[in-house]
Amino acid sequence: MEQASNKKRYDLEERTAVFGESVIGLCKQMRQDAVTKPIVNQLIRSGTSIGANYMEANGASSKRDFINKIFICKKEAQETKHWLRMLASCLPEKDLAIRALWKECQELTLIFQKIAASSRLKIEH
Repeated sequence: MEQASNKKRYDLEERTAVFGESVIGLCKQMRQDAVTKPIVNQLIRSGTSIGANYMEANGASSKRDFINKIFICKKEAQETKHWLRMLASCLPEKDLAIRALWKECQELTLIFQKIAASSRLKIEH
């Protein structure tokens, strides 16, 4: 059972890292002007912090600390979806690439919501 648990953890670590790298890749392709530059900056910050916070969650000192870090992952994912939407409004020609990242970010949001809810139930019981 321990091996399966480690594999799942690794997969989500990898998935959040790949997502962050994809955000960086998309942002490197964007034109930088007075409107897009701050959006790109915010998008990179929130999009890459999902994985960083997940890594912190895995090293949490307690179940409550773990749940708190997972909630931060979820919040960062939700913020990232917002910045992706704003970027899409600035760059409609990049809609398909942005939509693909938004979809992955939505899936990550749902995953973190489920982890947090499941972990909270374990603490309450």
